[in-house]
Amino acid sequence: MAFYHALQIDEPRCIGCSRCMKICPTEAIRINGGKAAIQEHRCIDCGKCYEVCPAQAITIKDDDFEAFRRYRHSVALLPAVFMGQFPDEISVSQVYATLYELGFAHVMEVESAALIYKEAKEKYARENPDTKPWISSFCPAIVRLIQIKYPSLAENIMPIKAPLDLSAMYALEELLSRGIPREEIGLFYVTPCAAKVSAVKAPVGEEKSIIDGVINMNLLYNRVYKQIKDNGKNHQYKPLSRQRLSADAILSTLTNGERRICTAKRSYSIDGIQNVMDFLDKMENDEVEGVEFLELRACDQSCAGALLSCDNRFLCGERMYARARKAAERERNGEMPRDREMDRFKDYLIENALVDEVQPRSMMVLDTDISKALEKMEKIERLKVQLPQIDCGVCGAPTCEAFATDVVCDKASLHSCVFYRIHLEQNGKMTLKEGGANMKSIWGEDRIEKEIEI
Repeated sequence: MAFYHALQIDEPRCIGCSRCMKICPTEAIRINGGKAAIQEHRCIDCGKCYEVCPAQAITIKDDDFEAFRRYRHSVALLPAVFMGQFPDEISVSQVYATLYELGFAHVMEVESAALIYKEAKEKYARENPDTKPWISSFCPAIVRLIQIKYPSLAENIMPIKAPLDLSAMYALEELLSRGIPREEIGLFYVTPCAAKVSAVKAPVGEEKSIIDGVINMNLLYNRVYKQIKDNGKNHQYKPLSRQRLSADAILSTLTNGERRICTAKRSYSIDGIQNVMDFLDKMENDEVEGVEFLELRACDQSCAGALLSCDNRFLCGERMYARARKAAERERNGEMPRDREMDRFKDYLIENALVDEVQPRSMMVLDTDISKALEKMEKIERLKVQLPQIDCGVCGAPTCEAFATDVVCDKASLHSCVFYRIHLEQNGKMTLKEGGANMKSIWGEDRIEKEIEI
């Protein structure tokens, strides 16, 4: 069972610097022939490698921007953080109007379904009290992390469609109810990260998403911003009318956004992939008890700090809080926000919010034969303690443990360990030429042949 991956390595650009290998939280990257390579069964599309690559050799697969023009009724499904990218002088009305000018027939922010998502979670919690702690399915990178690194916690993930999917369902049902044929409707999600590309292309717990395409948020931001600037101050934008979110919906995408409106007695909100892993390690070791709900996000400041954000995550968050305060003021004045309009489809959305139970997909599948898998596990443990345990990465693997696993699974040679290789050379069991050839196979010709002068 292969994962779909949005992250890919552009080999000609890759300089084999190993920064991606060292930062990957699931040890999914190796260096071979002077180039980085992703082990797909380990990758969760969190994008930490994308952030640190100095050569911009790691890219995100998305759909052609022009694809939405094939549909008469194209829908731009926006994350609320998209609005947070724009400077204060650009209003939400201007952004919406510009999206219409670019050719979208309809615009909708996916957090419109945030409160229905909340009700769906509460219904699931009432019906499944024994699956505590309930873990939010909002962040697809976290769902994959738990599937492969913490498989024993997979049953705790709430098998509920994210607000993105619920909003897409609403948009589709609304347009179908107007008599518009399905083939004329195109649902396009504007993604702030790689993991949500994968969540659309290969949703967990479902065979297929109803969303027709994915658009890079950074790309769309630049197009919208340029058009607004080109139009100038004299350009007249239509008022936003009913396209407003509630304060709770706007903040739901930020850290603490789900937790602040949940009813669980004891809950935690944790962002940053390493912080999440540290907490899940404690949970697996039974060091944390009595937790009812976990809101876990892979990015710092949640979606405000996503890969395809165009501005500083703290500035984005500040703008979103300012927008939420204005929304709260309007609500106090009796103005109905857009997300309340979804109530007429609420029963339908909640009834169809569940997906199949999230299945574990361990990255440590050593063999389909259990006895052979146990034998390999014992070999890995024996080899691991014999290695130098300094995690230098010269072997092309991030840690000695990862290298031991690769060797036992016939994905690497023990001779790739520089310390073992020197031991063989000193004892006459390997020539310098053989050792050099081995090093070239990992790091490429240039690094070995280069003369260095002081």
